[in-house]
Amino acid sequence: MARKFSRAHGEAHRDGGSAFGSERSPGHYGVAHAGGHRADQQQRRARIEVEFDEQTMLGSLFGQFDQNLVLIENRLGVYISARGNKAVIEGPDDAVARTRDVLKGMHQRLLTGHELDAGAIDALIAMSNEPTLEGIITGAPEGAPPIMIRTRKKTIIPRSNTQIAYMRALIANDVIFALGPAGTGKTYLAVAQAVAQLINGSVQRLILSRPAVEAGERLGFLPGDMKEKVDPYLRPLYDALYDCMPPEQVERRMASGEIEIAPIAFMRGRTLADAFVILDEAQNTTPAQMKMFLTRFGQNSRMVVCGDPKQVDLPGGPAASGLNDAVKRLEGVDGIGTVRFTRDDVVRHPIVGRIVEAYEGNEA
Repeated sequence: MARKFSRAHGEAHRDGGSAFGSERSPGHYGVAHAGGHRADQQQRRARIEVEFDEQTMLGSLFGQFDQNLVLIENRLGVYISARGNKAVIEGPDDAVARTRDVLKGMHQRLLTGHELDAGAIDALIAMSNEPTLEGIITGAPEGAPPIMIRTRKKTIIPRSNTQIAYMRALIANDVIFALGPAGTGKTYLAVAQAVAQLINGSVQRLILSRPAVEAGERLGFLPGDMKEKVDPYLRPLYDALYDCMPPEQVERRMASGEIEIAPIAFMRGRTLADAFVILDEAQNTTPAQMKMFLTRFGQNSRMVVCGDPKQVDLPGGPAASGLNDAVKRLEGVDGIGTVRFTRDDVVRHPIVGRIVEAYEGNEA
């Protein structure tokens, strides 16, 4: 059913966008569903036409050579025909309804000035199975302020229900444990929230830390001064920072001490007041390190502890992890929130979710 990416579609390409005007369904008709179901299974099909009142965003909505529509077709098993300012969706009725909601979500992102890339579309497709899709798109019930994080370089909105819960926890709790596999946005959203609070003045410092533990190999002694030795371990934190702030601001704030990036060993003996503190890869801390880190908490501070309990690189495995120990001891304590991500929340390339599922399935 899915078409190749290179299809030619002259009328669909516009430098312009749209407001949803009307959509009509001529009804359902029963045919055999072609695709991963049993050959004898019959499934109702639908045809819906969605019309756009304006044409100033159609190019961005449909994508170059209709690549966005092809992506949706491949993922949902529908056929989308774009002609002028209309898109006709055909396929199994549930998939057609999901496709309509995905197009609305894509359109909403464009209207609010957000980027529309393959990752955003994949996230909308993943969420289209849930009845609260419209709430996820807007970030809040109708009339309530949207849930988003504004930084100097971009505005970030949640891409899953768990990210919504996480972004709310980042505002409501003093200490937040964010648990789950890679690619779910745990560290990225924490850094974005920290940058937003640093910019608006609600905290005076941003402190990013992680244990200097290699993933399954021993690198030996690294050359250079202390900063050069620990920088390779902290590179993911730098990447998130530079994605949320202009590079010159990052460098200036690091030089002034407003942003500090350091291994967890440097935290001993300090009291971190007026600070947003993030500990990444926390599964590789020992219980003693985790206790030391958590007790650094000071006045007017917020602390986020991110990690994947299944990816422990310490000798002794998960049983030796300070993250697992801390969650068992502290979950439910007033002022401490715990958010658990699953492979369904992976917002990187879809293949990352499939890789996580394959590995976790083998461990089950």
